[in-house]
Amino acid sequence: MITAEQKPIQEITKYIEPCGKILLVGCNECVTVCAAGGRKEVGLLASALHLNSLKQGKTLEIKEITLERQCDPEYVEELAPYIDGADAVLSMACGCGVQTVAARYKTTPVFPAVNTKFMGASESQGIWAERCQGCGDCMLGITGGICPVARCSKSLLNGPCGGTSNGQCEISPDVDCAWRLIWERLVALGIQDRYEELNAAKDWRPAGGGGPRKIIREDLV
Repeated sequence: MITAEQKPIQEITKYIEPCGKILLVGCNECVTVCAAGGRKEVGLLASALHLNSLKQGKTLEIKEITLERQCDPEYVEELAPYIDGADAVLSMACGCGVQTVAARYKTTPVFPAVNTKFMGASESQGIWAERCQGCGDCMLGITGGICPVARCSKSLLNGPCGGTSNGQCEISPDVDCAWRLIWERLVALGIQDRYEELNAAKDWRPAGGGGPRKIIREDLV
């Protein structure tokens, strides 16, 4: 799941300062799950923006709409009837959604209302933790299902480093050493002999080192 957090209200209001009519668009996917940009958050942000405009003695018209997905042109097309009546679009989707909307409606400014953070998993109610960086060449099959790229502070492919202490990372006692977790997982699975196999230097081109990435499924095109 792509995680996000709402931008500071001061930054958002600066984006739309010269605007009188805003199309505030939420997304019903990842940002809804992490409570950053779903229908509820759209309503809350609209109220905050209205209150801020009243304090400044201004009038701000806000049209609220939440799409099924903002990263899909099919759903972004639903904004067409409302675009001409808006000075700008304020998107509460991840960066993919913001760019998809901007690509479709080229003459209307599209501003982000959230900061896209990482691909994460839910640890408990209200807590999400990074678990994947989308490196394009997954090695979870040889590390017991624990990602060293995302979860090791140094993204070491062979570890641990000399900074681990009592199973914790040197950057913080609250951060588990990913390679300690990998070792414990391999032991639990009875395949700890794999730990002795050195992983080769990673080819980072699939991670974006070769330019913007794209997946093409010929059977679906």
